[in-house]
Parts: sequence; structure tokens; C-alpha cells
Amino acid sequence: MTDLLDKVLDAHGGLDNWHRVNNIDFRLTFRGALLEIKRQPHGMRDVMVKIDIQRRRTLITPFPAPGSRGIFEDGRVRIETDAGVITSELDDPRKSFEGHERKTPWSDSQFFYFVAYALQNYMTMPFLLTNDGIHCEEIAPHEEHGEQWRVLKVTFPPSIHVHCAEQKFYFNDAGYLVRNDYIPDVSRGTAAHYTFDHKNFDGFIFPTNRRVVFRDANDHTLLTAPSIFRLDIESVVLS
Repeated sequence: MTDLLDKVLDAHGGLDNWHRVNNIDFRLTFRGALLEIKRQPHGMRDVMVKIDIQRRRTLITPFPAPGSRGIFEDGRVRIETDAGVITSELDDPRKSFEGHERKTPWSDSQFFYFVAYALQNYMTMPFLLTNDGIHCEEIAPHEEHGEQWRVLKVTFPPSIHVHCAEQKFYFNDAGYLVRNDYIPDVSRGTAAHYTFDHKNFDGFIFPTNRRVVFRDANDHTLLTAPSIFRLDIESVVLS
């Protein structure tokens, strides 16, 4: 733990309160320019997402079409009908991306895996950073948009499904997450993930709009450029 992480945890609702949360339910719309390249042009429109924090299980319905749903659990992906008949599955989804380049298309199962593990991480941040095996180190602050943001460099263990092992997280004066830099193992390319419109749901702070854009070797970004991905989140309920 660092003093910055302590501040951030308190700002987002408090670690003691978080330990009483088991599930997060919300509605999601997921779109972006890269989905055309990945041959998933429709993205996800107004789907229901259910995350079981303790089991690290994500369910998204409907997916990829009405009458079916996707489930990510125990590191595995399956797509099944609403009646529970499995139509597709991946036992080792991360391995299925080996040899992929930026323009390599994704299957429905691969697309689901990417979104499912990412949402687990996004919706449990910053509390995820307190898990065993995760190393956090505060590094030099970053200036952007006339503000100075404090930065955590974080290293994740192989046991946690994340975009990549080493990432940077930026926090504003209020302690809110405003940016996350990474190089996704499954989609390649350097990304800067910005968060906006932070709102309070059941005592916890969640950004309700997220935009992912490219960044250069000097960590410069262009927010006016088209979004690689865009996520709109609403109706968050914790239980």
C-alpha cells in the first residue's frame, strides 16, 4: 500500500465498505473504431453485465445476439443459449491470441473474453490493486489539461487476467482515476484509457464514460481523434 493508494481507495468508497460488496450489475454500450478491424462492428449495445467479485465471474446478456449469453469464469469463456446449451467455449482464451496482429479478426468468444476480463478490472478499480501479488509504486507526477495527476505504476501477477503485466494509473486531486496506460496483449498497440463523468452509486465512485485512444512513444495522446473503444455505463447496482 502507498499513501496515494490509501487516498484513492477512500475517494472511491473505502476498502472496508468494498469488502462487503459481492456483485456489481450495470448496463453497458461498447463501441469503437477498432471493432471494425476486429470484425465485431456491432460491439455491444445496451447489454446487461453481472460481475461476481468473489468468483471473478462475468456474465453479459444478450451476447452475441438475443437468446444467448456469454460467461467468463475460472479463466474460461463460454457462450450458451438462455436455456444453458453451450454453443462455443475457450478453455485457455489468452492462448488463442498468440500470433495475432492488430488487424487479426476476433471470434465472438475472443471478443467476449476481451470485454469480460476488462470489465472485471475496470469495475473493481481501484480496490483490485489491493489483491495479493500486485505491486504498486508511485512514480513522477504527470501534467495534462492544466492539471497535475499523481501516477501509480502497477505490476500484475500472471494469475490475474489483465491487459498487460505493467500499467500506469493516473489520479486527479480528488483521488479519482482519470487515465490508465497499457499495451494490450490481445490487441497490440499503445493505449491511453480516459475516464469521465464519475458518479456515486451505492456509496462508490464509478466513471460512467470511458474512451480509449492511441498514445505515442512519449505518452502523448489526442482526445479529439476517433476512439479505439468507447464505453458508456449506467444503472450500476452493488449488492
